Amino acid sequence: MKHRIEVAYLGIEVPDPHSLSPFFGDVIGLVAGEPTADGALTWRNDGKAQRLVVTAGPANDAAFVGFETIDDAAFDETVARLRAIGVEVADGDPARDATRRVRRLATAMAPWGVPVEVVTGLAEATTPFTSAAMPSGFLTEGMGFGHVVFATTAFDESCAFLIDGLGLAMSDWLEMELAPGLALEVRFFHCNGRHHSVALARAPFELPQKLHHLMVEVNDRDDVGAAFDRAFATDLPIPNGLGTHDNDGMFSFYVSSPAGFAVEVGHGGRVVGDDWDDVRQYDRISKWGHQPLRQG
Repeated sequence: MKHRIEVAYLGIEVPDPHSLSPFFGDVIGLVAGEPTADGALTWRNDGKAQRLVVTAGPANDAAFVGFETIDDAAFDETVARLRAIGVEVADGDPARDATRRVRRLATAMAPWGVPVEVVTGLAEATTPFTSAAMPSGFLTEGMGFGHVVFATTAFDESCAFLIDGLGLAMSDWLEMELAPGLALEVRFFHCNGRHHSVALARAPFELPQKLHHLMVEVNDRDDVGAAFDRAFATDLPIPNGLGTHDNDGMFSFYVSSPAGFAVEVGHGGRVVGDDWDDVRQYDRISKWGHQPLRQG
C-alpha cells in the first residue's frame, strides 16, 4: 500500500530512566543505544540509532511520539496538512534535531495530549543490531518501530488528527461491553502494511497515563514465547497472557512495565494492502487467550 509515514520512535518520561533498563533489555529484548546529548537513555529494536528515548521527569508517561516520513516531499505534505486543519506546527531547531538524531523535525500537540514530532532522516546506528534475547529480530522494515495505543477523552478530535492531519487510515474498530454500563471503544489506524501503527481508546475520564501500551513485533513466534517466559519469571504484572487478537491476528502477550504502561510482544500480525476492505466493527478483543494472569 501507499507508504508515506511510519512510527519512528517513542519518548517516555520517568523519574529514574535507569529503572526501565532491566525491563527493556532483559525482558523485552531491546538493545541499548547511545545516550542523547542531553543525557536521555535510548533503546533500539533494529538498525536505527534510537527507537525509545527515556528521559527523566515526573510524568511516568509518553513524552512525545515521532512519525518519520519517507522523504522531504512527504514531510512537507504532512506539515502542510496539519496546518490546513488548524493545527499549530512548530519548526525544529538544530539542538532538538540533533537530540532526536533526525535531519528535519516539526512538532504539533496531538489532541490526546502528547507532542507529535514529524521527522525525516532518522539516523542509522553506528553498530549493527543484534539481540541475544530476540535472535529472530524485530519486524520494522517498511513498518516502523511498532505500534502505540493512547487513551483519551478527546477521542473524536484525536481520530481526526490522525486521519486529516497525519494521513493515516482506519483499519477497523472495536466496540464491546466490558461490564454492565462499561463500554470499550477502540479505533485502529494504519499508515503502511502494519494493521495498526496507532490505536485510540475512548476514555470516560482523564486517566493517570495517556499511554496504554506500545507493541514490538518479532520475526519468529518462538521469540514471543521466550519473552513470555522471561516476563513470567519476574514479579511484573501480566495483564494479558498469551493469545491471538481477533482483528489484527497478532499472537502476543502484555507485560506491565515498572512505570505502569504495558508492552505487547507479538508476532504474525495481519498485513494491510491496497485491497484492504475489512473496515468493520469487532465485538471481542481476542479469538482466544489474553487472559489476565498477574495483577499489580
